[in-house]
Amino acid sequence: MQQRQHLALLIFSVFVLFQTSNGHNITRLLAKHPSLSTFNHYLTLTHLAPEINRRTTITVLALDNAAMSALLDKNPSIYTLKNILSLHVLLDYFGAKKLHQITNGTALAATMFQATGVAPGVSGFVNITDFKGGKVGFGAEDNGGNLESFFVKSVEELPYNISVIQITKALPSAVAEAPTPGPSQLNLTGIMSAHGCKVFADTLLANPEAMGTYEDNVNGGLTVFCPLDDPFKAFLPKYKNLTAAGKASFLEFCGVPIYLSMSMMRSNNGLMNTLATDGAKKFDLTVQNDGQEVTLKTKINTVKIVGTLLDEQPVAIYTTDKVLMPRELFKAAPTPAPAPAPEEPADAPKSSKSKSKSKSKSAPASDESPAYSPDEDPADQTADDNAAVSFVGGRFAALGLSFLLLFLLL
Repeated sequence: MQQRQHLALLIFSVFVLFQTSNGHNITRLLAKHPSLSTFNHYLTLTHLAPEINRRTTITVLALDNAAMSALLDKNPSIYTLKNILSLHVLLDYFGAKKLHQITNGTALAATMFQATGVAPGVSGFVNITDFKGGKVGFGAEDNGGNLESFFVKSVEELPYNISVIQITKALPSAVAEAPTPGPSQLNLTGIMSAHGCKVFADTLLANPEAMGTYEDNVNGGLTVFCPLDDPFKAFLPKYKNLTAAGKASFLEFCGVPIYLSMSMMRSNNGLMNTLATDGAKKFDLTVQNDGQEVTLKTKINTVKIVGTLLDEQPVAIYTTDKVLMPRELFKAAPTPAPAPAPEEPADAPKSSKSKSKSKSKSAPASDESPAYSPDEDPADQTADDNAAVSFVGGRFAALGLSFLLLFLLL
């Protein structure tokens, strides 16, 4: 009887596991606390919220509206404010109980600011100290170890996933508070040239029309998919055969007129316009993710994002392993010829000569035939849909089996 109870409990646990979500949403958690509304607003405005949501173990040091007002009175740019707030996001779980059980009373926690690679040395770390009497202090490590902010209360805890803790005031940090250049001051081609995309950058600089389009979109949001030097060098003969208008359209096709962080692309699939999109000229591409891997697709080819040169709102620049080609400018690969028919058995009747001649006179497949019809769904999209149906069906099958076993055991 006891064995049956254990098995029934196991089946119930499987059911609960299927119904439980592992994610969290920082903006929803903070929305329940009006005193933290300004902090919540700026997590969204700086695009830190989606970065927090994609982490599985994290602690947010929240500031109430009064503390945020004191911080905003210094008039930091939105880019500097992002650095400051990212210093308040610890890459570890610290619930209220854990804060009072820190080994030796002191811990050094890495932050999201440190993870950006912008913070030199120890400037992206936060010191946490548990004092006698239950008081807990926090201080930026580059602030001489001064603990100037203190634990107020636990706001929300989802052990050991996310903890939101309110502290008295913002953590002072000279590095995080340093002025951060705005997007209009960014040298887009300089960043590309210094990190493996020099050929593409030089080509872009040589085309004033396309370069102007990039510059016009920097402040409002821009994402660039930059081919690495080796694949772009191999592609140059095709590029040089394009018309002047085609060259400008191709270069603009490598940019998207919105800011897309890597976390956004890893959590969203779909079709999107590019800088080259203009009315009837679609010049669109499809973003598709598979776990941590992100690919870009057209009807012509598929490329993979292999590196990040810049990911700071409102500009992102990523490197790709191949050159993404729009169908509006390039032909799709010709349809492969059908495989030869297998030889007929010896005792089978032979084909008539007229039929043989007829076959020999059949017109070969045209090189102009596209590999894909614009009205057809890509094969991999169908595969994804089938996989999704299979997953859902498997889930319900598992649940049904669980209930059946439970019924038989009772």
